Amino acid sequence: FMGDTGSLALGGFVAAAAFEMGIPLFIPIFALIYLLEVLSVILQVTYFKATHGKRIFRMAPLHHHFELGGWSETKVVTVFTVLTVLLCLVASLGM
Repeated sequence: FMGDTGSLALGGFVAAAAFEMGIPLFIPIFALIYLLEVLSVILQVTYFKATHGKRIFRMAPLHHHFELGGWSETKVVTVFTVLTVLLCLVASLGM
């Protein structure tokens, strides 16, 4: 939906906001979904090359794996958003 430009801008804003608020160590907590998306691609490519064509996920990044598993785009966005909000709450409790 956002494309590279939008996602880079959003990620930059989140990181800058964390540094501005003095909580850069909480980035891995509230950015877990972003990290899982990136790690799913790294794992998929590495495993694919090491096993000569076998896959861990149906498709990478991770949100495509869920879509191919039958989830609608709306469900993927909703679940990832709710998880991100919960992770933000967890991170804010640690402040």
